[in-house]
Amino acid sequence: MTAPAPLKGIHHVAYRCKDAKETVQFYRDALGMDFQLAIAEDNVPSTGEHDPYMHVFLDAGNGNVLAFFELPTQPDMDRDRNTPQWVQHIAFRVGSLDELLATKAHLEGMGLDVLGPTHHGIFKSIYFFDPNGHRIELAADIGTPEQMAQLKDVADPMIKEWSQTKKAPRHAAWLHEKIAEES
Repeated sequence: MTAPAPLKGIHHVAYRCKDAKETVQFYRDALGMDFQLAIAEDNVPSTGEHDPYMHVFLDAGNGNVLAFFELPTQPDMDRDRNTPQWVQHIAFRVGSLDELLATKAHLEGMGLDVLGPTHHGIFKSIYFFDPNGHRIELAADIGTPEQMAQLKDVADPMIKEWSQTKKAPRHAAWLHEKIAEES
């Protein structure tokens, strides 16, 4: 049996957009992302089918790339109506809580509605929507290496219990206490 190649990270993650130019401008202005490249084709390289598109790539930092497809001949884009709006989102890391709060002020200055910061125990985050309706999260890590190690230690037992009960196990009491303290 052969082994899979070791992964070197995510090359890019792609989503659909309503307007490629508007999307690039939003991510430049809101998050300072650098527009890396655009690819436009009339036929899909992997399938050969005729489906004109514009594919844009933005630098999300540390070698991570966020990409979007504008598909002008397809029906209007929509989200998965069977999944709550809060579930599907794109989360970016920021360097500190101060950076998170400064970015929140920047986004609100652009007229965006921003939720948070929300305390998740090991990180705090804010949420807003891009012009395509994609929910965006910015997160600042606040967990200690010891807390992260504890969460890794309980990951397998948690998934096992969840699979059996479909109820949230109390995996780390300190995590819930920390969140309650901030509420």
